[in-house]
Amino acid sequence: MARFNSPTTGSKTINLAGGEAYKQTPELELVSILLTSFANDQYYRSANDTFAELKQLIKRCDPMFVAQAVVFARITFGMRSITHVVAAELAEHLKGMPWAKDFYKAVIHRPDDMMEIVSYYMENCAKAGSGKRSKKGITKAMKTGFAKALSQFNVYQLAKYRGEGKSIKLVDIVNMVHPAHSEAIEALVKGTLKSTDTWESMLTKAGQEAGDEEEKETLKKEAWTTLIKERKIGYFALLRNLRNIQEQAPEMVEEALTLLTDEKLIRKSLVLPFRFTTAYEEIEGMISDKQTRSIMQALNKAIDISLSNVPRFEGNTLVVLDVSGSMDGRPSQIGSLFAAILVKTNNADLVTFDNYARYVSYDLQSPVTQIAESIDFTGGGTNFHSIFEILKSKYDRIIILSDMQGWVGYNCPTREFSDYKVRMEADPIIYSFDLKSYGDMQFPERNVYCLAGFSEKVFDIMKLLEQDRQALINTIKQVVF
Repeated sequence: MARFNSPTTGSKTINLAGGEAYKQTPELELVSILLTSFANDQYYRSANDTFAELKQLIKRCDPMFVAQAVVFARITFGMRSITHVVAAELAEHLKGMPWAKDFYKAVIHRPDDMMEIVSYYMENCAKAGSGKRSKKGITKAMKTGFAKALSQFNVYQLAKYRGEGKSIKLVDIVNMVHPAHSEAIEALVKGTLKSTDTWESMLTKAGQEAGDEEEKETLKKEAWTTLIKERKIGYFALLRNLRNIQEQAPEMVEEALTLLTDEKLIRKSLVLPFRFTTAYEEIEGMISDKQTRSIMQALNKAIDISLSNVPRFEGNTLVVLDVSGSMDGRPSQIGSLFAAILVKTNNADLVTFDNYARYVSYDLQSPVTQIAESIDFTGGGTNFHSIFEILKSKYDRIIILSDMQGWVGYNCPTREFSDYKVRMEADPIIYSFDLKSYGDMQFPERNVYCLAGFSEKVFDIMKLLEQDRQALINTIKQVVF
């Protein structure tokens, strides 16, 4: 999420690390959490704390804006678990709203979205007075919206997300909402719905038809061979299954890598470097041999080719990465990759900071992953003041990647930022990325965009903001159910 903050909208607060910060408005804090939270525990806050904060924010925000933000986060940014939570918690605030049913249709991107929302709602929201689960079930708006949503899915989608083994299965949703009749729905209820001819169904069929483990291995090898030779596997499916291909059809790896590094396929798929992270980590963790090294080399090549899909920014750019202790885990992984992508595509300067800031040199010819892995996370404090104290160039934009939990000095770096602008006769746009959605800001200045989220959509949003500083908020408000 991104927001523009003028000097009149920020109010001072104390962040979770004990330092001075500026508090976002309830609406902007809500969107920040929606676009960065994966419902996991964080360094300064547990998942339950996040949920508690969300409940309060929902009460303080206009229900329509909350609903629009949830749909935007789910459909545009692809956020899942956190949108399920807010969609469920919002239910009690939508009573009497004529558009509530349309919201519950619009927020469903995949069939399992309904299963997750209902599961959370039944467990946490639909409680009777005694604290036990209510017998009333889901709300009328949910029933109507989900019934309409079910009609938009094809046989393959319904079969893929049946949810067998889950506490709330897709057939349970059907029984709750009573959607319009279709052959696919009828087959789902009867338990006869099967996947169509896709790479998943081919591999599932191979496993089901095998008489023993040896035959299963043979049939899966044949399935991978057919999928790769006949080009029946899409680029993202290929990327997700590199390890399976190596293990189940090693003789097809070379041809699979040819597809993986095909420039036309990469550009057509619009894949961005973020999408390679999981595959890279899986292969990197395997025992090193000649074939594994070939896969790693191909991945590095594909990642660098995918940089052609990353928007470029005009002028001079500075990328600043927080390497302090609270960035441990996912934020450090995302932050280092994000920084590497930005410096590689924009030939930007790179600064890292903890207790103090320093310029970091990097080889522009190195692969993105090598630049990311070379960044040292020190585990120190978080001193935003030091960033502007060391800057020695005039920048058009400064992109800061951090959890925003500054505490060294215990006050915001407003003076140091102002001094830098005077010293260098600069007036840069600052993109301040909150990688953990704590809701605090360090800069209550003009031309400062506080962003949260690390989806590939962020690049498009940044380009949009350079044209219209209110663009993203306006976009959310324009979401129609």
